[in-house]
Amino acid sequence: MNYRTTTNGLHAPSTRLSPIDSGDTDTDLTRLRRLYGRYPTGVAAICALDEDGSPVGIVATSFTPVSMQPALVSICIQHTSTTWPRLAGTSALGVSVLATDQEAASRQLAAKNVDRFAGISWFTDDSDAVFLTGAAAWLECTISTSVTAGDHDVVLLEVHHSAVDDSAEPLVFHGSIFRSLAATERPR
Repeated sequence: MNYRTTTNGLHAPSTRLSPIDSGDTDTDLTRLRRLYGRYPTGVAAICALDEDGSPVGIVATSFTPVSMQPALVSICIQHTSTTWPRLAGTSALGVSVLATDQEAASRQLAAKNVDRFAGISWFTDDSDAVFLTGAAAWLECTISTSVTAGDHDVVLLEVHHSAVDDSAEPLVFHGSIFRSLAATERPR
């Protein structure tokens, strides 16, 4: 897509916006992935103890605060996830907002056919929730509701307990690359 400069010096597409098909073609899926990747997100680990008492977890870049009263957050889970059914059946979920030094843990928790928790420091509370040590924030949640949305489920989680480590900077995912935030001076 070519860009033109507008009267205020900002860039705008010089051609019409392209239609997005139903996402059935590889081209559309690639375009959508690139489009969605332009929006920076945090990285959260969603973890719990399964029925055998073993930790199980996934990584979500779709973690979003939703409501203050009641305290609700959301995550989006792909229908093809084989891990989510194990998590959905637990009494509580631990959400760890990953810190900048937890990129390797994020990759490991997202990997298939590996021990996702090997070498990762974690802890539990009085529930089935599992939290990663060294995260920027932790939330203990239960599933409030779930809505089917295309090839994902949007899952609302009710937050029951939380903690924040103000000294830890959050891990950011943007353009298919892990990044950290850079501070800018606020205008006065």
